[in-house]
Amino acid sequence: MSTQTPKRSASPAPLQPTARATIADVARQAGVSKATVSRFLNHREKLLTPDIATRVEVAIAALAYSPSPMAQALKRGRSRLIGLVVADVTNPFSVAVLRGAEKACQEAGYLLMLFNLGNDSRCEAKAIEALTAYQVEGLILNTLGQDAGTAAEAARHGKPVVLVDRRHQNMQADFVSLDNAGAVRLGAQHLVQAGYRELLFISEPIREVSSRMERAAAFRSFVSDASADVAGHTFESPADDSEGLDQALRSLRQRAGGRLPGVLSSNAVVTLRVVAAMARLGWRLGSDLGLVGFDDTEWSPYVGPGLSTIAQPTDELGRIAAGCLIERLKGLNLPPRQILLSGKLVPRGSSSPDR
Repeated sequence: MSTQTPKRSASPAPLQPTARATIADVARQAGVSKATVSRFLNHREKLLTPDIATRVEVAIAALAYSPSPMAQALKRGRSRLIGLVVADVTNPFSVAVLRGAEKACQEAGYLLMLFNLGNDSRCEAKAIEALTAYQVEGLILNTLGQDAGTAAEAARHGKPVVLVDRRHQNMQADFVSLDNAGAVRLGAQHLVQAGYRELLFISEPIREVSSRMERAAAFRSFVSDASADVAGHTFESPADDSEGLDQALRSLRQRAGGRLPGVLSSNAVVTLRVVAAMARLGWRLGSDLGLVGFDDTEWSPYVGPGLSTIAQPTDELGRIAAGCLIERLKGLNLPPRQILLSGKLVPRGSSSPDR
């Protein structure tokens, strides 16, 4: 006599959790519609029977389902995302500004999305278009400033823009920066007071980057206003021309004659190039050549006798830029603001000829 196993009523086969389950997966697992799952996720359980709510809850747990923050934000009409575009993430200045902006955004309930240009001006439009596609609510730009049209287009679409350190020609937007003219005077005056009389200002290729232009112009103005025994020149140092930098430093010492030569470098990237050049030439910081560099990095005290620097309030620059943008997002309607912060001289052995 044969026996048969009683048939059980069919039930949906459990879905194996995938990399990311969808709301359709949850609906299929629970045997309900996607609209029902949506009601549950939006805390409208009162519209569901206890049995259905329990089935949806169990399906969500089984599939480890979590709603997409972007999808939820777009349903609300807000992404809570802010885009930050930086010219060069390898520059310590950019990283420090990023930290300040990120902290301010987090405190206000926003997330920061970063796009690094790698010092390629051709990527500016691509960066802004990409971030806009992610529905960022506003933009903080520390770019080369050579594509104002794209940034202006974002502003015309209702996305507020704040510029950091570098201006966009003819673009009306909040601008937050170091007081470049004051910082250059601070560093150059320190070199002169320490006894250096033949000065050289070294920057990355200027290429109409506003901050580089302002610092070079401020240096020329300082030399023009200085006493007759102070002379100065400027030099642009590309990343791939170490021989050109070596020759510029040799020429500086030749012009100095019996006077002390000093260098003011425009950022930490250039400062490292100068230090490397001095190592190639066998010169000593301070006694053979005085050096003051923009940006007080974590490694500045440990290079040679310590690098004298102009410290930028980078954390505050980032915080203020994010704060200005968030104020605009909250509806602040004022003419564009310009906020300039002071640098601070940090003297060390590289600007001490009697070390």
